[in-house]
Amino acid sequence: MAYFPTYVGQDAAAEVPLIRRIEVKDIREALEKGMNDFLAMPSHVAFLALIHPLCGLVLAYATSDQNALQLLFPLASGFALVGPFVAVGLYEMSRRRELGLEISWKYAFNVLRSPSISSIAALGALLLTIFAAWISASQWLYTALYGPMPPVFLVEFLQQVASTERGWLLVGLGCSIGFCFAAVTLAISVVSFPLLLDHDVGALTAVATSIKTVWKNPTPMALWGLVVAAALVIGSLPFFMGLTLVLPVLGHATWHLYRKVVVRNPAQEQPAN
Repeated sequence: MAYFPTYVGQDAAAEVPLIRRIEVKDIREALEKGMNDFLAMPSHVAFLALIHPLCGLVLAYATSDQNALQLLFPLASGFALVGPFVAVGLYEMSRRRELGLEISWKYAFNVLRSPSISSIAALGALLLTIFAAWISASQWLYTALYGPMPPVFLVEFLQQVASTERGWLLVGLGCSIGFCFAAVTLAISVVSFPLLLDHDVGALTAVATSIKTVWKNPTPMALWGLVVAAALVIGSLPFFMGLTLVLPVLGHATWHLYRKVVVRNPAQEQPAN
């Protein structure tokens, strides 16, 4: 019973908030506002300090004695599955700027004092579980097609993937499986983390709201998913450098997408520290 508020929030009777129907133009406006937030609160240095060590760890693991070269792409692309959780501090900064409050990067850590921090952590753990499942599925697919022996040389492995039917099958099935994981992640997290910062509703209500958002706005949400995927791919080239711009802009834009979709209680429109 001690963990009950984690899942339902302090108000066990909390209902899923009202969801607006949005249009494709709202996606563009959310991205524009995300860029404006980034220009007002540039965070590329912080993300540079985060992304380079992270990419280094991925490359070190894939090329280490673990012989996990076949997991290099799944590990790198899987970051998108936990991105909504990583960007929580960005949502908080956009929230403060919208309310006209002081903006400084020290306030990004206010998330740790949020009444919903346990729910945020629980939902983050769920995304990490999905990430782990994606890596396991990728390894299973490789083993089914290539056997238990991992590739030794990256260039040779990439040549096989690009020039053989087995490699094409690996890419095709891998992308299909990855799409399923990405679709599930989008459905449960597109507005859930911003909602938890705004309302103490619990993880279950936040996930239900996110799913309802996708259900009620299938075309705009599909476009949003494509925009995120394309931006992450482009930002990963070369050597993930573009992610220092892509990730903060997408994070800020997610907050504004949430504000367009979820109807707030008028009482919560008032500024609060």
